[in-house]
Amino acid sequence: MACCSGVIVAARGRRACRRRGYVSDGLEFNDIPVQDIDSYILQLITLTDLYAFLSFVANQRENKNHARARKVACLKSFFKYLVKMKIIKDNPTSELEAPKINSRHPVYLTLDESKQLLSSVDGENKERDYAIITLFLNCGMRLSELVGIDINKINEDTLKVIGKGNKERTVYLNNACISAIENYVKVRPKDNVKDPNALFLSERRQRISKRTVQYLVKKYIGISELDSEKYSTHKLRHTAATLMYKYGKVDIRALQQILGHENISTTQIYTHIDDDSLRKAVKSNPLAEETSK
Repeated sequence: MACCSGVIVAARGRRACRRRGYVSDGLEFNDIPVQDIDSYILQLITLTDLYAFLSFVANQRENKNHARARKVACLKSFFKYLVKMKIIKDNPTSELEAPKINSRHPVYLTLDESKQLLSSVDGENKERDYAIITLFLNCGMRLSELVGIDINKINEDTLKVIGKGNKERTVYLNNACISAIENYVKVRPKDNVKDPNALFLSERRQRISKRTVQYLVKKYIGISELDSEKYSTHKLRHTAATLMYKYGKVDIRALQQILGHENISTTQIYTHIDDDSLRKAVKSNPLAEETSK
């Protein structure tokens, strides 16, 4: 994977180098051929060339810091591989620095907004939709994990889902989730079901699609008078994680397992401290009530 990604970025870098004047063929950037990249050309790439490439994608391709940081990581992995395989001798990325990335707090619903969203669920598919949103808000599932739930993977207060990298993990269900699933199963279609093992079914009686779930979540967010442009199924995953961390005092390692994160660094975005906590911390200072006379 690193090698393939590296070739792609190196190819873009090759085009950028051509644009810098190393090769002048009068072609548009996307039309510049890269099939001739070989070990000789790779040996010629310097640290200056790489910074020129990053400057190019920033100015001409409008890549922000996050996108350029990913390209730097890709380049480092690619050239490390080339040195390891003795395709090139020196690694031009050894002193290549990634742009600094400001930490981004996850967007999430407050506890009251979450309750407001749940109370908005109504209509013909009320039980199904309520169960879907309940699982999102309580378990922090990914969209792909939720639509992929099979009935035979549910066992009392646990269920098995397939996450990123086709890895199976256990999701623990609280009382709200168990109750919501039981209420839905009572009314879930049983006849002429195209995928009888799928938990959530569409009106066509087949496994519900990601698009349908995204649509119904957006619909109820709108009904709740929340910002449908700001919130989505993935933001409900953020909400579950934030509520667990904020109110349940969940250990960061436990939260990592619940969310199915491979790296702890991904989970650390939920360790942010909200403004209310900061305000309370300042007010708790024993000198908080001391005023000048």
